[in-house]
Amino acid sequence: MITLYVDAARDVSTGRSSAGAVLIIDKVQKQLKTALRETVNNHEAEFLAVLWALKYLPSNENVQIYSDSKIVTDALHKSYAKHYQGLVDEINLQLTPYPLVLINWVPEKENRGAHNLALQALKNANH
Repeated sequence: MITLYVDAARDVSTGRSSAGAVLIIDKVQKQLKTALRETVNNHEAEFLAVLWALKYLPSNENVQIYSDSKIVTDALHKSYAKHYQGLVDEINLQLTPYPLVLINWVPEKENRGAHNLALQALKNANH
């Protein structure tokens, strides 16, 4: 099973957002980070972070995704988000090649790796 921890960071003063992810495949950890497009709020950034991270997953594998965003995990469980339905639909479409997908909420303290990577990417984007 592939394990993915994902998080977003957002600078409210600039609107800039970033994403960080820790990807674990066959006990090998890969750290990823990137700047995202400007976002309206942190919730949008969290959805975009998941969408961005999915492109690094090999298809046809079982996937376990961890996020500290309740709105993201709840929306993906329900396949519904009032204000982010387009992003939920896009994420679900990207998840179709995977036979089993488990979406899990984790406390921030258990998602520090992805969080720190997102902060690093945000810092780099602001300079």
